[in-house]
Amino acid sequence: MAKLWAIIKREYLERVRSKWFLIATFFGPIFFSAIIIVPAWLASKSTATTDVYNTTILDATGTGFGHRLAVNIAGDTTVPGRMPIVKVVAPSELTQAESLATREVMRKEKSGYVVVNQQTLAGESARYAGTNATSIADMTQIKSAIRQTILGTRLEKVGLNDQQMKEITFIPLDFSTERITERGRAGSGMASVLFGFAIGFLLYLSIVVYGQTIMSGVLEEKTTRVAEVVMSSVPTDTLLAGKVLGVGAVGLTQQILWIATTYILLQLRAPIMAKLGAPTMNFSLPDISLGAGILFLLFFLLGFIFYSSLYAAVGSSVNSESEARQAASPLMIMIVSTGVFIQPVLLNPTGTTARVLSLVPISSPIIMPIRMAVTGVPPLEMAASLAFLAIGCVAALWLASRIYRVGLLMYGKRPTMKEMARWVSYAR
Repeated sequence: MAKLWAIIKREYLERVRSKWFLIATFFGPIFFSAIIIVPAWLASKSTATTDVYNTTILDATGTGFGHRLAVNIAGDTTVPGRMPIVKVVAPSELTQAESLATREVMRKEKSGYVVVNQQTLAGESARYAGTNATSIADMTQIKSAIRQTILGTRLEKVGLNDQQMKEITFIPLDFSTERITERGRAGSGMASVLFGFAIGFLLYLSIVVYGQTIMSGVLEEKTTRVAEVVMSSVPTDTLLAGKVLGVGAVGLTQQILWIATTYILLQLRAPIMAKLGAPTMNFSLPDISLGAGILFLLFFLLGFIFYSSLYAAVGSSVNSESEARQAASPLMIMIVSTGVFIQPVLLNPTGTTARVLSLVPISSPIIMPIRMAVTGVPPLEMAASLAFLAIGCVAALWLASRIYRVGLLMYGKRPTMKEMARWVSYAR
């Protein structure tokens, strides 16, 4: 036990003291907070420009549709006297009118022009051409104004006045969702989805990054012959367990620091958003009990042990970094295939796919915590998932320790799967 603790301590301190660990730990929460703050700030800045008012409306409807459209486009302008120019043209003259409008845009006299005709009145089509055609905000405002004008025209036909039309069409709906669990109200439903995605992403990232760290460390010790010296005084099973647990503790420490600092930054989001000039979002973390937090940690540790032991086996069986990347491809495929199912599980956390993936050791370390974050999972399913994952960890450690024991002392060409199977039999 003293040797195991010494290895765990060495692996832990060696990585925690590195500058890259400190950099990743510091910038991680900033990155996660930016995911929430930056989109809101950009959205607040993504407003239509004054170019939408410097346009020409070519009205070929013969109904005065263009004048109503100009009013709707200019309805929220703060610049007095700015409104799109309306040119009423006959359908037969529309092509020539478009050519003239195009030349005006080319001479930078106008930003663009809108073409409305009988197809527009029918709600089928409308066209815009201009220098700001790639501006999403501008095109959204023009499209919204066209929809509003079409609706107003239709309502006017049935005898409604402007005030009645506003009362019918203006619906300032504020729709919110709240999750209810067996313990009662559990906060915003959308917050639970975002939290579940964050949990899945963190577990996925940690397993990939630190699993490959173990593989690279084992390979380095093998190529520099350090492993031969260590194995003379420490059993290979103890050496493997110490590496996996030590690096796993590093990953766990980083996740705890990430979660704590991200929580603090989210609490400070209101003054940050105010300084950026962006609207403050009503975002609250879901209600996570102490028991659920402990289960999250258990799934992380067991999943990390499962994959890290296999990564260590890969590192001990190869002789170079290029061989290691190729040999680790099956493990990456397993992890990536799990990541592909994160979104479907978030959309339907109680479906058959989510329930099956929660029981398979390959995917359960990531999928089950996501389900726990977004919905209530029956205790029997959680117990079964933990049991299968624990069995998977024992099997992975058993297989990895036998490959590890022989692979550290084997040099030369990369072993085949058949040779690695013989290593397992040799190490009995």
